[in-house]
Amino acid sequence: MSKPDKLSRFTEAMKTVYGPFDQLSPDEAKSWAFPDDPGAGGYHGRYLWTDAFGVVNFITLFKETGNPAYLTLAKRLVETVHDVLGRTRDGKKRLDGATDEEPLRGGLRIGKMDAKGGDGDGQYHHYLTIWMFALNRLSIAADEAQYNDLGIQLARAIHARFMVHCLSGGMKMVWKISMDMKTVLVPSEGHLDAATGYAVYKLLQHTAARQGHRENVLQKEVDDYWGLMNRKGSLSPGTDYLDVGMGLWAAHLWKEEAWAGRFCDKALPVAGELLSSTRMKRAEGRLAFREFGTVLGVGCWDAGEGLRARAEEVMAFWERWFDEGGGEGELRPISRVMYASGLIVGGEFLSERLGGELWELADVVIAFRRDYLEDGQG
Repeated sequence: MSKPDKLSRFTEAMKTVYGPFDQLSPDEAKSWAFPDDPGAGGYHGRYLWTDAFGVVNFITLFKETGNPAYLTLAKRLVETVHDVLGRTRDGKKRLDGATDEEPLRGGLRIGKMDAKGGDGDGQYHHYLTIWMFALNRLSIAADEAQYNDLGIQLARAIHARFMVHCLSGGMKMVWKISMDMKTVLVPSEGHLDAATGYAVYKLLQHTAARQGHRENVLQKEVDDYWGLMNRKGSLSPGTDYLDVGMGLWAAHLWKEEAWAGRFCDKALPVAGELLSSTRMKRAEGRLAFREFGTVLGVGCWDAGEGLRARAEEVMAFWERWFDEGGGEGELRPISRVMYASGLIVGGEFLSERLGGELWELADVVIAFRRDYLEDGQG
């Protein structure tokens, strides 16, 4: 598929979630009302995972086209998410601990349709770290430190809430907490939550230092995650499509570190097996967005021609399914934004001006994408 065709499909996929935004001027984009039925698919149209990918995809559109309206839409979506998922479900007040001046001190809700129950609303660590990443990418793309600062604000607010001190004297993480962050809802530990926390928190800290106004601002939290992720077996890839993809993405953020290379060596063969296994499965028994997660993770590394070809086959399968009107149901929003992310898995920012200095960017993924942050460049 040619680059113009990819960009067209990318844009159309995003429009199914965020409306006909492609004809907006930058001024019109400032007041764009994102659809809320279904919108990103969650409560009142907002779902944190989907919208995190949405922010990153708008940045990609800005990068690919040079149209400033897309960067404005990324900012507008951030504002919308903070105003919906940063408030109680009735919208009457900010989440506990947050203020209009510090809107993320109370965390962010997932955006589940139900308030309570096994699949009810609350806060997930892995969703929150993806949102921090989106804020970081927006900070760099827009050359505005405030967005990275918001990521740091969120990082500090949630960290202790997901950490549990064990009777043995050690520490573990929990999977899900309540909307007010006071109650643990799922005490089991996310497989790669610690590694993702390490990668994203370190990225926020690194960017803050490069922006010239904060040093080691999240070092304690980074050290906590480092200790947790180095427990025996904690960095072994799982067998879930999205889990493997997320692991490859997180590792790629710091690909020069030894742990990242070791994880990649283990995870890429697993990704190959997972993508190959789809040949024998009907669409009805598969979840497109999870497979797109694997495609994204593979796209973050030099995976070899065979694995890249298999990833392209998976994308082509779902493209035919979408074009033929195959059912997606309530998963349509998350599937479409992740499809877009898998479609364009690359392209570097040539340079950004941060903190009064011009420095080269390479080696940091734009949400499961190949945008890199190059260390040591002044």
